[in-house]
Amino acid sequence: MSAHAVSANVPSADVRLFEVGPRDGLQNETTLLSVDQKVALIERLVLAGARDIEIGSFVHPRWVPQMAETGEVAARLTSDPGTRFWALVPNPIGLERAIDAGVKHVAVFLSSSETHNQNNLNRTIAESLANLEDACRLARAEHMMVRAYVSTVFGCPFEGQVDFARVLEICARLLDFGAFQVSLGDTTGVGKPYQVREGCRLALEAFGPEAVALHLHDTQGLALANSLLAYEVGVRHFDSAVAGMGGCPYAPGAAGNVSTEDLVNLFEAMGLDTAYDLDAVCATARWLNEETGIAPRSRYFAYWGAHHPQQVP
Repeated sequence: MSAHAVSANVPSADVRLFEVGPRDGLQNETTLLSVDQKVALIERLVLAGARDIEIGSFVHPRWVPQMAETGEVAARLTSDPGTRFWALVPNPIGLERAIDAGVKHVAVFLSSSETHNQNNLNRTIAESLANLEDACRLARAEHMMVRAYVSTVFGCPFEGQVDFARVLEICARLLDFGAFQVSLGDTTGVGKPYQVREGCRLALEAFGPEAVALHLHDTQGLALANSLLAYEVGVRHFDSAVAGMGGCPYAPGAAGNVSTEDLVNLFEAMGLDTAYDLDAVCATARWLNEETGIAPRSRYFAYWGAHHPQQVP
């Protein structure tokens, strides 16, 4: 992958969306995409306005076969000063694979719930933090940009409510390790609007607006309400997935990520700039459906599709 410097300028917008569809979306879909399909999806997202795109992960393919070819995908992509391609890494070994693939932007992750972390990573939170400290140290030595996910911050399928003081403590550790931003994950989509608003307020108060992002799933249909209240308290960075792809393997019934097209529509309806072309995002969701059979789950796509009927050859 032809990568740009970590300090490259990225066009500004009122709200910044971080596209996770090619990674968090696809890894939870049963459909396996080819390298060509993944590259085509990412290139369409770039043309639609995506400036931060998670292209895959360097997790062992035994656990996530959907991400087995991330290195090949990275090699096929050419970034420019306005686009950053990211890859998820679970540990220093995954980071070494990302370095070998030429990736310059990586994301690390752990859970704020001990039980979820054990189920997902087979480690305690303390063990994960020690592992990620090593990974971040290596990333800094390679002049890489690091982002961090903290999962289950608004509720865990095993433990229920999570102590938000623990969430803030974990976030502080990750930022101290060198992550430039922490993404607060409502992994199973159980967060309630006022709960999300208060959690975001506390995180913003502790770390500032550039260091805090929000990662929502739409299990209970509250992702847009949660996004709106988070915006009102100062969150300006949101994760999303085209077509609302995704889910959570450790949460029965968990829905996909909040869709990129629904978030773009929400913020544009508020008069805010997202740097996205909403029609192009929806066209990408339609292409994904035609190419792979993955059905878009967003409300706005249903509206858009009714007004943009497919052309019959």
